Amino acid sequence: MLKEPIKFVDAHTHVQFAAFEKDWKETIDRALGKNVWLVNVGTQKDTSLRAVEIARKYDKGIYAAVGLHPVHTEKSFHDVKELGTDDTTREFTSRGEAFDFAHYKKLAEDPKVVAIGECGLDYYHLGDSTKKRQAETFAAQIALAREVGKPLMIHCRSGVPERASPNIGAGRNAFSDLIAILKSEKLPERPGIVHFFSGTNENARELLDLGFFFTFGGVITFPPKAGKLAGDYDEVIKMIPLERILSETDAPYVTPVPYRGKRNEPAYVVEVVKKLAEIKEKSLPEMAGIIFENARQMFLI
Repeated sequence: MLKEPIKFVDAHTHVQFAAFEKDWKETIDRALGKNVWLVNVGTQKDTSLRAVEIARKYDKGIYAAVGLHPVHTEKSFHDVKELGTDDTTREFTSRGEAFDFAHYKKLAEDPKVVAIGECGLDYYHLGDSTKKRQAETFAAQIALAREVGKPLMIHCRSGVPERASPNIGAGRNAFSDLIAILKSEKLPERPGIVHFFSGTNENARELLDLGFFFTFGGVITFPPKAGKLAGDYDEVIKMIPLERILSETDAPYVTPVPYRGKRNEPAYVVEVVKKLAEIKEKSLPEMAGIIFENARQMFLI
C-alpha cells in the first residue's frame, strides 16, 4: 500500500506581497507541488484584500488572514517587497492607516479567511509615542476576532538597545505589554498564534496559559555563528508542547538554510519543519503530521 505523502503547513506567509507580483501563482504551484498548505497574512487593507482574492482561487490549501500590522498604524518606513513603489529606492513612507472595523469585518467573514492579523505590537520600528495607538488598534482586532469567531495572528517585536535613539525606545519589552492586553481582553474561543516568536521562556509560558500556539520560521535554521538567537530558539522550542507548534516562512523574508540569499517562499517551509523535527527529536513525517494537525485545529481547515 502506498504511503500517504507528507503534508506541510506554512502558517504565516505573504505571497500576496509585491515581491511576488510577477510570479505569485508559480510560487503557490511550487508549494502545492511539495504538499505545502499556506496562509497568506495581510498587513493592511490592500494586502489583506489581495490575500483573500488569492485564497478564493483555490478549493483547498490556500487561505488568508486579514488585519492591520502595528507598523501600519503610523507614518513609517516599509520595504518595497511588501507594498511596492514606482521609486527605485528600497523604502518608502507609509501614510499610516486607522483601523476600519467594518471594512475588516466584511473581509473576515469570507470562509477563506482563517485568522485576524497580522496584529499586535511593534516596539522595534516605532517609538514610544505610538504605543497607545498600537494598543488600541490591537484591542480592536481582538474584538473583531471574537466577533467573527476566528483566531488572532499576532506580531510582537520588542525594541533592542542597539537601536537606541530619541525615536526608538531601546530595550522595551513589547511582550509584557502584549500579554497585559491579552489578559485584559476577552479572547476568541481559539485564541490564536504568536508568529515568529522571539520572547523569553517566561513569555512563552504565559502565552501558553492563555491558549496560544507559536510559529517558528527560517531563523531557527541559522548556524550558531550567525548569532545567539538560534540557540535561544532551540531552548524555547524544547519547552513548548508539540501540540502548540506550527511552522512558517514569513516569506519573502527570513529565508532558511540552505536557501540563504534567495527570496523566501512557502515551499522552503520544509527546511523549517526538518529543524523542528531535529529539536523535538521526531522524524520528519511525525513532525510534519503533528504540525498539520495543529493547523487543522487552529484554522479549522
